[in-house]
Amino acid sequence: MTQTRTTRLERGRGALGPALELVHTGRAPTRAVLTAELGVTRATAGAVAAELEALGLIQVDARPAAAAGSQGRPSHRLSVAPNGPVVLAAQIHADGFRASLVGLGGRTVATAPGCMTVPADPSHIIDAVVAAGAGLLRGTGRRCLGAGLAVPSAVAEPEGTALNPLHLSWPAGAPVRELFTESLAKAGVTGPGGAPLAGVAGNDVNLAALAEYRHGAGRGARHLLCVATGHRGVGGALVLDGRLHSGSSGLALEVGHLTVNPAGLPCHCGSRGCLDVEADPLAFVTAAGREPGPAVSLLQQSRDLIRSEYADPGVRAAVELLIDRLGLGLAGLVNILNPDRVLLGGLHRELLEADPERLRAVVADRSLWGRSGSVPILACTLDHGSLIGAAEAAWQPVLDDPLAVLGCGS
Repeated sequence: MTQTRTTRLERGRGALGPALELVHTGRAPTRAVLTAELGVTRATAGAVAAELEALGLIQVDARPAAAAGSQGRPSHRLSVAPNGPVVLAAQIHADGFRASLVGLGGRTVATAPGCMTVPADPSHIIDAVVAAGAGLLRGTGRRCLGAGLAVPSAVAEPEGTALNPLHLSWPAGAPVRELFTESLAKAGVTGPGGAPLAGVAGNDVNLAALAEYRHGAGRGARHLLCVATGHRGVGGALVLDGRLHSGSSGLALEVGHLTVNPAGLPCHCGSRGCLDVEADPLAFVTAAGREPGPAVSLLQQSRDLIRSEYADPGVRAAVELLIDRLGLGLAGLVNILNPDRVLLGGLHRELLEADPERLRAVVADRSLWGRSGSVPILACTLDHGSLIGAAEAAWQPVLDDPLAVLGCGS
């Protein structure tokens, strides 16, 4: 019997990664669905599921309750292991950082926010966020299989450098991936068998888009455009058939530097009237006639104004102004990219929810494809999407080849 199962697993070893991704993204809730999605025999799918369970990655319920009125024996149910391993996900933004432990399925196990002025030397805040994550690992006792970092900058590949951290005081070209890996080693954060971890780093909006595609409002889209503003600036990302479109060197979709007001504010990039300075939280707070306050982040201050003071004429006028600027930028992107779905995150999600008709009308009026009404504009649904996306990047090697990462492969 053992020899038969081993033979089936050998045949299905190439299916381990795809099978894990199907369970991870919720697309294979049962063994029957897994069998159909993989295109393998029922026996091979069973061996693959059993191996993933033995690795501590998924849970197989061999005796699920039958649905009312159904006939026949219900298929084994598959889910991510509730107490399985995690990855360390970290995010740095203009107002500080956040560290989380994230399991398969995009489930946050523990989180630790940190508020601090971001120093000019990126190693200091990277050390701080890694130390917070290391504390979470000690407190939970979970196995760590990887680590991912989201930063508010384009990250050049293959170097792993932050090319344009415009809203931080970091020097251009800061080696964030190398610093992140070094910090993990200093903090004693290791992978399977105590092996050193190689950290991964990426742009925060790119990573948020990947998370939304796998676990949020982007599920099922083939050409997904995501535009968001967090604490400062505006970012964009494009997911094509499940893969981030990063361009030739990781620098694609710098949508923050689309000009939406030629006579507008000077931008850090040297131009004027870019989305980056016309449609971010600082622009909103200023347009609403408020002083940026030190008590909360600009993003939180903007959210509070929209949610609790929308009746104020100044706040409403600021919402309309930013919607018009954002809509102009989105229309240009829709004309160029022809996405089948547009997601908005951060403050842009709040603007959409405050006046969806106005935003959709601006896009439809100025875009060829928008006029047809065939481009849904939706709000991102994940809280801390960039963190979940950083976790997705850290989980990717496991999703590609679970046995290799866990040290069980030949």
